[in-house]
Amino acid sequence: MQIFPAIDLKDNKCVRLSKGKDDTSVIFNDNPIEQASYFENTGCKRLHIVDLDAAFGRPNINFKTISKIKKSISIPIQLGGGIRRLNDAIKYFKLGIEYLIIGSLAVKDPETVIELSNTFKEKIYVSLDILNQKIMIKGWEEKSKYKIDDILKIYKNSNIKGYVLTDIANDGMLNGLDVDFITSSLKKLTEIDNNKKKLIVAGGLSNYKDLYKLKTLKNNNLEGIISGKSFYVGNIDLNKAQNILDQNA
Repeated sequence: MQIFPAIDLKDNKCVRLSKGKDDTSVIFNDNPIEQASYFENTGCKRLHIVDLDAAFGRPNINFKTISKIKKSISIPIQLGGGIRRLNDAIKYFKLGIEYLIIGSLAVKDPETVIELSNTFKEKIYVSLDILNQKIMIKGWEEKSKYKIDDILKIYKNSNIKGYVLTDIANDGMLNGLDVDFITSSLKKLTEIDNNKKKLIVAGGLSNYKDLYKLKTLKNNNLEGIISGKSFYVGNIDLNKAQNILDQNA
């Protein structure tokens, strides 16, 4: 299991939100290229980037910054936020981004995302952004009619790599992981998909105790956890966090 540090971009700066609300942003670093290099030099194996402006319907603001980040580091990038057309996905793959995280498009036009995954096999994650058991889309501002089970069934036989599961009510709140929520989601993945696809967890990581709790689940399909605010406020040292996840016990 890996810990994936996050860079959430808004106006070309590293910010964090609370519960994904656009008006709660706090700037933690105004140089995201420098921040990305720090994560690589620290030993992180993959970087998680979210284009918040694109997620809220303001595309292209951060594209040059994302391009600069890609050129400045050699570790893989998983990128999400505002990828709502086929051309958006193609644009990022041409840029060299290794993995894309797709939310609204995956819910509204699954045929397109399945087709895309046939071309870019094992390169796409589908967002499971959950609030009150419903999948949220369009920057988490619109409730869809789907639950987790519905999306898992749609992508059961596809070539996506897996899912990014976000507990929206917990995101950026430092309240701790909802382990029951994660456990139930993993159980559904097992029942519907026979554990063929990976799951990355986001939302709620607060400290090292959360990582030990996550390890007790002992599920090989749990690929990693995203660290956002927990890192930026100093609760998590990334090397120590990865050492905890690497321990056999």
